[in-house]
Amino acid sequence: MRLASIDIGTHTILMLIADVEKNGTVSVKRDEHRIARLGKGVDEHGVIQKETFERVLDILLQLKALSDSDGVQRIAACGTSALRDAANRQEFIDFIREQLSINIKILSGKEEAESTYLGAVSEYIDESPTETFSVLDIGGGSTELVSGTGTNVSSAVSMDIGSVRLTERILKKSPPDASALENAKQFIQEHLYNLTPLPSSTTLIGVAGTLTTLAALDLQVKTFDSNLINRYVLTKDTIDRIFHELKNLTLDQIKNISQIHPARADILLAGILILREIVDKVNASQITVSDRGLRYGILLQLARSIKHI
Repeated sequence: MRLASIDIGTHTILMLIADVEKNGTVSVKRDEHRIARLGKGVDEHGVIQKETFERVLDILLQLKALSDSDGVQRIAACGTSALRDAANRQEFIDFIREQLSINIKILSGKEEAESTYLGAVSEYIDESPTETFSVLDIGGGSTELVSGTGTNVSSAVSMDIGSVRLTERILKKSPPDASALENAKQFIQEHLYNLTPLPSSTTLIGVAGTLTTLAALDLQVKTFDSNLINRYVLTKDTIDRIFHELKNLTLDQIKNISQIHPARADILLAGILILREIVDKVNASQITVSDRGLRYGILLQLARSIKHI
């Protein structure tokens, strides 16, 4: 069955189109990525801006056309932190439904964490069905850390720290001054109080743009290559090195680095700072990068809901 999942995040919108077999095998047909900035101004004003309605609609129109041309039979669309926080979220959801007949489900932090975990570990299950994993997802508005064995989740934490939120509140210019970096560090640490060191046997996996960008930077790839990025291991020392290389650069200098998407340039340092603090808190020496995540989990849960797998 050909299915599509749309992950409407604070910063990006991702769409996965795949054939899902009854045994759960996912054969990807299309994997789309758009910078939407849905959460622009939400942390400050508490609402999704009116111009954002139209910007997101344009992107979803493009994605819906692609799904129609690919013969998608069912679509599941989910929203995360920005939609959880926005006072006018229902107005936005109604607007998209009226324009596109797409129903957006707002995931709770726990639901987002569990779906992200399912997506991230999906490629490991056949080879390591009893392995213990922890999946870290640094988003624009929130960050999730969820642990489990195989596909069974044992704990999930969702924290109101994200690269867009941290940038809009504290890291407002590039390069940030020392006091802004220290304030950002303290802000992150205030949200990590319930994290504890991971067992040494746990495989820590990181999903989303901060992690894939770091992998691309370390590899110095000229174009994004999923075969190289996926399962790439970033050590704590590598993360620290790249952070120190970027923290003194202007926004224009960061934008000129070929491995960094220009629309991610202003929030990347915030994402790396969140990553550094969490890696320290859970006492991890490395993290494995995954280009999977929430959109894969949404797709698999859609297949289960229609009893296809």
